Amino acid sequence: VQLQASGGGLVQTGGSLRLSCAASGRTVSGYSAGWFRQAPGKEREFVAAINWSSSRTYYSDSVNGRFTISRDNAKNTVYLQMNRLKADDTAVYYCAATSTSGVRQSSSDYVYWGQGTLVTVSS
Repeated sequence: VQLQASGGGLVQTGGSLRLSCAASGRTVSGYSAGWFRQAPGKEREFVAAINWSSSRTYYSDSVNGRFTISRDNAKNTVYLQMNRLKADDTAVYYCAATSTSGVRQSSSDYVYWGQGTLVTVSS
């Protein structure tokens, strides 16, 4: 499975962006997926996760209520809609996938990773 993240860019505080993570190589409709981020000088942290059927999602406290994770299994793509962005959201965002069921918060649970897309929020 190869994952390609896109949609990052420069946005002002309070703005919105939508990240996409397109999978290729095989269908990931039965896979759980997640988004993580890594800010300069910091460790990678969990952002959001979704199970294969979209019946369950989970968010970190820092993004809950502002970000929405979703997926379109027909398009083999997972999305992260980011609203009311803050300067603290500036980071490289990574998508990940795993055949392990459920919503997964630990990076060690994920096997497949995208290359990352940079989100910069200017104040």
